[in-house]
Amino acid sequence: MKKIAMIFAGQGSQAVGMGKDFYDNSEVAHEMFVKAGERIGVDFKEIIFEENEKLGQTAYTQPAILLVQMVAYRLFKEAYPYVKAELFLGHSLGEFSALCAAGAIDYIDAVELVHKRGAYMQEACEGKDAGMMAIVGLDDASVEKICADAQMQGKQIWPANYNQDGQLVVAGNRADLASLEDTFKEAGAKRALLLNMSVASHCEILALAQEPLRELMERYITDGFEAPVISNVTTKPYATKAEAVTLLRDQLVKPVKYKQSIQAIAGEVDMAIEFGNGVVLKGLNRRVAKDLKTLNISDMASLEKVKEEVCS
Repeated sequence: MKKIAMIFAGQGSQAVGMGKDFYDNSEVAHEMFVKAGERIGVDFKEIIFEENEKLGQTAYTQPAILLVQMVAYRLFKEAYPYVKAELFLGHSLGEFSALCAAGAIDYIDAVELVHKRGAYMQEACEGKDAGMMAIVGLDDASVEKICADAQMQGKQIWPANYNQDGQLVVAGNRADLASLEDTFKEAGAKRALLLNMSVASHCEILALAQEPLRELMERYITDGFEAPVISNVTTKPYATKAEAVTLLRDQLVKPVKYKQSIQAIAGEVDMAIEFGNGVVLKGLNRRVAKDLKTLNISDMASLEKVKEEVCS
């Protein structure tokens, strides 16, 4: 049997209509949508399948993404119950989906957890003009030095997402980020693009969200891991509730080391399967570890298609 990493993307992977093919063709998916919506008092069918403002609000974006990912994973497990994960890995929010897929938290509890995580993040950023910026075409060390020098000048800016070589997202105060656009370009960046986000993920601005998130995680996360989860913070595997609570609390204010995590596991697995909308991680994996074959499951057709690869 092949060694497989089950992987899950984070915020930014959402799209109107995601998961609709599952919903229309699976009673299991339909039931999961209904139960998840009842848990937090919303109609996920309306939020995800119809044009609306809520899908762009982080408190709803996060549970919507997680729900679709868990539907995809549930249908995969029902179709191929003999396929076991060697490990689980997620990007930012996706680490919560990884934790859920690993069996350490029920998907209904996870929906509530990330719904409140999104609200805590938004509250922590209120009045702080928070934002994020993608730096393209500049090496990590140069980005890190510019951030460190800016911090010495009293500016709020931190490395936030290590996605691939030449692509690092920074977070902080939006005005401070904008003031450094020319600095990044003068250092060699091809682009320094402010993102359309109202939160500053994975930096010190989110410190106020850490304690309320920890309290919720203590309530919902268990020690029921089927396989280890790779930490965004350390790039190392963990498989206990205590580690999960500590590392996911830290994840709020520390950068996501996705690139480093994929590089660390590439030699340990034969392939990766990305669950949920789109192929964000499949694209990153192609550039980070080109020999790591990555499949994706985003609808019923792709669910059937993976059978050939997984079972061959």
